[in-house]
Amino acid sequence: MTKDHHGSPCWYELSTTPGNLRQTGAFYKKVFGWTFRDAGMEGFTYHLASIGGTMVAGAMEMPEDTPDMPPFWMLYFAVSDADTSVAEMVAAGAKLHRPVMPIPGTGRFALLADPTGAGFGILEPLPMEGPDQGGAFDQKKPGHGAWHELMSTDPGAAMAFYGKTLGWTPGQSMPMGEMGSYDLFQWHGRDVGGMMRKAPGMPGPVGSFWLPYFGVKRVAAAMKRITAGGGTVLQGPHEVPGGAYIAIARDPQGAQFALTGPK
Repeated sequence: MTKDHHGSPCWYELSTTPGNLRQTGAFYKKVFGWTFRDAGMEGFTYHLASIGGTMVAGAMEMPEDTPDMPPFWMLYFAVSDADTSVAEMVAAGAKLHRPVMPIPGTGRFALLADPTGAGFGILEPLPMEGPDQGGAFDQKKPGHGAWHELMSTDPGAAMAFYGKTLGWTPGQSMPMGEMGSYDLFQWHGRDVGGMMRKAPGMPGPVGSFWLPYFGVKRVAAAMKRITAGGGTVLQGPHEVPGGAYIAIARDPQGAQFALTGPK
């Protein structure tokens, strides 16, 4: 991992209800065309999702001692040094949920919550070669991560935190009426996501949370695949600035995710 990649979105990880890992994989295969394989982790089952020969996401079952926690997607951001980043993030107000740990053959990771309470992961990846090298985040390829949205109780504090620790910079701010504004953020001058204040009654987990958007060839067609597979479309399709369309959905186990692409 070079400093040039520090702060880039790099991985998407689904935690689903115990006993439903295969069914969940079948759902996402139907929606995005992902293929799944067992990662061969010692001590627990972890499935890797790929499309076009590139790994794009991971999936695992939630621990049985967390029955009240709903399924969720976790976003990971690349860092050049995991230990340094954890220290900087905690000093900036983050809460450390899991200290830096190695993943054999992959790198080192940690789990945190930002000062507004949104959970996320950091990953200091090992250099990778071959068809599976990097690329989970690719705004030009369907089935890959394409956008990253933070619903926050305090978007201003969140932007200050991520700017200080991951090097993000503010982008365009778009007024949203009573909902406040939708504030884009950039990584190396490129729009990679947005932040907005979480409104009362907004779908999703309690408190601040990250929502991953995955690219699709056609949003309307993907919405049909979601409902056919037992998922629920919560919003959309809605056109957004730039001509793309989006939709927000929930998988059969309850994890929320979103789509983006042509209508």
